[in-house]
Amino acid sequence: MAPKSETLVSDLSNSDYSIDPFLQILNIFPYSFLHLPRLRLKLPSFTLPSPMTVFSLLLFTYFMVVSGIVYDVIVEPPGIGSTQDRVTGTVKPVVFLPGRVNGQYIIEGLSSGFMFVLGGVGIILLDLALDRNRAKSIKVSFATAGVASIVGAYIMSMLFIRIKIPSYLR
Repeated sequence: MAPKSETLVSDLSNSDYSIDPFLQILNIFPYSFLHLPRLRLKLPSFTLPSPMTVFSLLLFTYFMVVSGIVYDVIVEPPGIGSTQDRVTGTVKPVVFLPGRVNGQYIIEGLSSGFMFVLGGVGIILLDLALDRNRAKSIKVSFATAGVASIVGAYIMSMLFIRIKIPSYLR
C-alpha cells in the first residue's frame, strides 16, 4: 500500500490540479453553471418476433434472392421486352429474354422466383399433411394442395426453361 504522501503527490501531478490559472478558469468557468439533468431512462425491452414473422421474412428474402433482385439492381434491365412481328409489323411484348441464360427481364426473374417459392410452399404443405393431430380431411387437403403446388411449379419452371432455351432437353 502506498503512503498518503505519495498518493497526494501523484494526484497533484495530474492535469486537473495544474498551476496554470488559464487552465483552472477553463476547467471551472464554462461548466460551473451546467448541471446534469435527472433522467429516468428505461432500457428498451426487445421481444422476439413470432415464428411466423421470421418465416415470412425468410421466405420473402428467399424469393428476392432467387428472383435475381441483385442482378436487377446492378444491371437495371427493362421490366419487359418487346419484339416486332415479321409478318404484320406489330410490336409484341416478350416476358423472357430468349437465348441468354445469364440475362433476364425483371418480370422473368419475379415469375421464376415465384415458381420456386410455390414449390417450396408445396413441400411445406406436404409436411403439414403428415401431422397426426389433424383431421383426415385437413391432411388430405394439405397433401392435395402440396402435390398440386409442386407439380404446377415444376411444369411452369420447365416451360420457362424451354421458352428461355428453345433446344433444351430435346
